[in-house]
Amino acid sequence: MFMSDILKVDPEMAAVLERELNRQETRLDLIASENYASKAVMEAMGCVLTNKYAEGYPKSRYYGGCEYADEAEVLAIERAKKLFGAEHINVQPHSGSGANMAVYFSVLKPGDTILSMNLSEGGHLSHGNPASFSGQLYNIIPYSVQRETEMIDYDELEKLSKEHKPQMIVCGASAYSRTIDFKRFKEIADMTDAYLLADVAHIAGLIVADAHPSPVPYADFVTTTTHKTLRGPRGGMVMCREEFAKAINKSVFPGIQGGPLMNTIAAKAVAFKEALTDDFKKDQIQTVKNAKTLSETLIQNGFRIVSGGTDNHLMLIDLTSFNITGKDAEAVCAKAGIVLNMNTIPFDKQKAFIASGIRVGTPAATTRGMKEEEMKFVGNAISRAIKNAGDDAALEKIRLEVKDLCERFPVYK
Repeated sequence: MFMSDILKVDPEMAAVLERELNRQETRLDLIASENYASKAVMEAMGCVLTNKYAEGYPKSRYYGGCEYADEAEVLAIERAKKLFGAEHINVQPHSGSGANMAVYFSVLKPGDTILSMNLSEGGHLSHGNPASFSGQLYNIIPYSVQRETEMIDYDELEKLSKEHKPQMIVCGASAYSRTIDFKRFKEIADMTDAYLLADVAHIAGLIVADAHPSPVPYADFVTTTTHKTLRGPRGGMVMCREEFAKAINKSVFPGIQGGPLMNTIAAKAVAFKEALTDDFKKDQIQTVKNAKTLSETLIQNGFRIVSGGTDNHLMLIDLTSFNITGKDAEAVCAKAGIVLNMNTIPFDKQKAFIASGIRVGTPAATTRGMKEEEMKFVGNAISRAIKNAGDDAALEKIRLEVKDLCERFPVYK
């Protein structure tokens, strides 16, 4: 795929890429934050715009020769506005974390208070973890989930907001399987005149298909990645009200970035055009259906799903009763041809790099064309793998079955 010139110039790298393509085709990807970009998106990633510097914004660049770079960026912006209905969109951020950084820098100053979801309960590093710039620059007050339901505790959130009077509240998560009540978040933010940032990196594609409520009517700022459920290239994006447009643009460039990656912006535009189609929306709805079926199958096999199930594309599986850590379960499933990741569960007693759970998502499997019947097989395969963790022969048998499934649903036809 697209490798004739790489084969001539760098056969070693061509071999690496060939092995990676084989890995993607023959193993089942259940990592909730991953997906498969289309051939068109990947072609755009390797297009001639990779040669172009375009610091600034359309019709206001610091370099000459940007007329077609302008057209590409305008296409991306206009399509994103159709998808999400936001007043202003900046498509230049290189990543979701960079998009969050741009929002913080646009309206906050170091030391300001941010109320955000605890990483161990489902939040994201860039929402204030001490290892991240966000946790180092700002005063972070974490909110959590209820012990009984393992869902966001909105009453605690309101109490914390009144007590600490944050300048910003962040909602959105990387490992939370339930619908987020953006309206309630907005009501709580308004009580203390706090800005509301919604990070929808995981659920952006679902929002496009009305498979999850949109935060755009409620949040001052919305950030997202452009991969994951949105199925585009790896990158970020900021959406905001028009009143924050100048501040956001200045924060992205020259605030935290130099020249935008114009080839990536072209690929974002292609992905956004794909996301405007009925087929894309059907896939997003199917992603949610697949997640529900997978969750139900795992429950039938004796696994406890955090919060009791899922409303979106992912779920957390509590492995405590199976006497296996998330780290070991990840390795066991890898032997069985199933790619997923260890993940802490709420109030986990294990460290993050050991974890008591695994995170499973259905976007990539759905993009391959898999539906409910295949999800039943997948749930049973995960169960068999974990219950036969020490039996290499059993794991090899599952791997061959998974390989057969993957061959019936190729990534790139």
